[in-house]
Amino acid sequence: MIDKMKRVNRELMYKGAILDIYKDTMEFANGKREEWDFVSHRMGAAAILPILPDGRLLLVRQYRNALERETIEIPAGCRDSLTEDTKVSAIRELEEETGYRSKKVSFLLSLRTTVAFCDEYVDVYLAEDLEPGEQHLDEAESIEVEAYPLEELCQMIYQGKIQDSKTVAAIMAYAAKSRGGL
Repeated sequence: MIDKMKRVNRELMYKGAILDIYKDTMEFANGKREEWDFVSHRMGAAAILPILPDGRLLLVRQYRNALERETIEIPAGCRDSLTEDTKVSAIRELEEETGYRSKKVSFLLSLRTTVAFCDEYVDVYLAEDLEPGEQHLDEAESIEVEAYPLEELCQMIYQGKIQDSKTVAAIMAYAAKSRGGL
């Protein structure tokens, strides 16, 4: 089916700081055409799941305009450049958002956040052996750092209290890994 579908036009509708929004004209095998929205996330992103020595996980609570409410998420952010390693980005976001540094950062997973209309990817890392440092929030950021046991976070996912895709994926992958499943 994929080879029977093709994009015949892509028109830039909006160019933003990190996102570009396009109108794609798609043609199907039967000749029918449709317009589809496409969001290009130019920089890519990184996220990190910090684990305290007592096993609790650090998450951040912050307001998200798209949802008009606060969310609970793992620390994350865009790369500073197209060539920046996502591990470097994740380590930076850990300290900026939580005030912690880590001596042990390892890769957990890669994910695509919204494949129906967006090409954004996020590489997710684990941070262990945390050391307290100092938060370095951007002027427009207001973030609270909270620690939770893994089981409580899993319950919060099942109850719909945590819905952010990168956070859900990271917690569930870590849960499986910590139980010997990965």
